[in-house]
Amino acid sequence: MSNARRSNPITYLFLLLPYGISNGFCSITLPYALVQHGFSVAAAASIVALGLSANIWRFVGAPVVDLTLSLRSWYLIGLTACVASLIGVGAMTLRPKTAVMLTIVVFVSQVGSNLVVIPVGGFIAHTVREEEKGRAAGWYQAGNLGGTGIGGGIGVWIVSQFSFFTAGVTLAAAMIVAALALRFVPDVRPFVSESVGHRIRLMGRDLLDLLRTPIGLLTAILVTSPIGSGAMNNLWSAVAPDWHTGVNTVALVTGVLNGVVGALGCIVGGWMTDRVGRWWAYFGSGVFLAIVAVGMAIAARSSSAFSAGVLAYAFVGGVAYAAFSALVLFAIGRGAASTKYALLSSFGNLPVIYVTAMDGWSHDRYGSAGMLYIEALAGIVAVLLAAVAVWHLRRRAAIPR
Repeated sequence: MSNARRSNPITYLFLLLPYGISNGFCSITLPYALVQHGFSVAAAASIVALGLSANIWRFVGAPVVDLTLSLRSWYLIGLTACVASLIGVGAMTLRPKTAVMLTIVVFVSQVGSNLVVIPVGGFIAHTVREEEKGRAAGWYQAGNLGGTGIGGGIGVWIVSQFSFFTAGVTLAAAMIVAALALRFVPDVRPFVSESVGHRIRLMGRDLLDLLRTPIGLLTAILVTSPIGSGAMNNLWSAVAPDWHTGVNTVALVTGVLNGVVGALGCIVGGWMTDRVGRWWAYFGSGVFLAIVAVGMAIAARSSSAFSAGVLAYAFVGGVAYAAFSALVLFAIGRGAASTKYALLSSFGNLPVIYVTAMDGWSHDRYGSAGMLYIEALAGIVAVLLAAVAVWHLRRRAAIPR
């Protein structure tokens, strides 16, 4: 690969910010605003979970991206849809009787944000050197989590000081600024043959090759597990009153600081993955995230304990997300990279959805401690089962170390 066709891993911090900001607005600002307008935590969690379920269907649009226009063109189309849909969510009226319509609009907004993220997996697969893909995965997830935290935190503050709509418009403008980094990435067209039928056959062969290999099948199973899901990041703002935490602290800790600390975790996770290996980074971060959840369940219900616990959770979650992306990038290779990455990352959004819903349900029945214990238990059990599977396959030399 010539230098002209390479991209710097740090570029993906900025290219993922629009997606992260949209996600943060829906997963941090929205539940905070919903609870303030009379929704229960369980109702807020359900709206967020159903809205984020759009991520499951990311793979539906990915083949169109790989087969038609260039990745840069699709990124710009996605950015336009993402900005417009975020403003649309901000324009919604927050009342319990509008819950169904609000859920639909949130779902549509996340469809738009997915049109931004689909081409980025292809950019990394085709333009980043193999030995730098762990770091690229770290910066990728730094943009995801950083945008989620920073965009959501700023959104909470703007909602508390101005209005829900003002928050949507402001964050939409921030997306446009971040996307200027696109000029530093070479354009890519995964398939250049003139026949659409031939392109489809090449893509189909590439997908079958992925699903036939042990590493492809194993990765597809692992990313659907609750290991390192970080689902509590979707509900911290809603459950903050359990720790007697004020709005300004919530905005700071679940927003700006959460984004910065989570991004640092992603960068450390990317570096760690390149050095200690994908499996150690992935399973280790899942175990440590469960330990953080248990520690927070045991700790006192105070604002300082809330702040420390949320930030520790953000850092370890960032490490887990970077390890997740590095594992997926390793499994997909090149070829129809956007489609393969979208397929596996769509599977990877399943645990965020069902663990978020599980956390909301367990909170309303067993309180904040029960919620954290249940999430930790699910993560530890999944790590143990997955580690046994990896050990067995590696003994048979069915997957690389």
